[in-house]
Amino acid sequence: MSGPPPELIGTWVHSYEEDSPGVTVYRRAGYPLPPARGRRGLEFAADGTFTERPIGRGDAPGRRTGSWAPADQEGRRLALNFPDTERQLEVLHVDDQILEVRAPDGGRRVP
Repeated sequence: MSGPPPELIGTWVHSYEEDSPGVTVYRRAGYPLPPARGRRGLEFAADGTFTERPIGRGDAPGRRTGSWAPADQEGRRLALNFPDTERQLEVLHVDDQILEVRAPDGGRRVP
């Protein structure tokens, strides 16, 4: 197994302005995004910890921690595990500036 691309590790902020049908776009934390009331985020740690940062009450970021692991040989499908649920995420593209993902089933919301 080759594993996920090393560029995946880090904190990503939802750039909803760049989303397209079926594709959710994230930018590296610190990227100069336009002002917004709130933005979701994802964090992939090298130790397998996954943190989802949904938009919470009053547009403040929430925090939900679980784990992540490759779900295929190429490292393009990721299993996101939380105590109460498991989801998969397909990495369409990742480099040092942008992360493009989608839910593999095409219908569920990407975190």
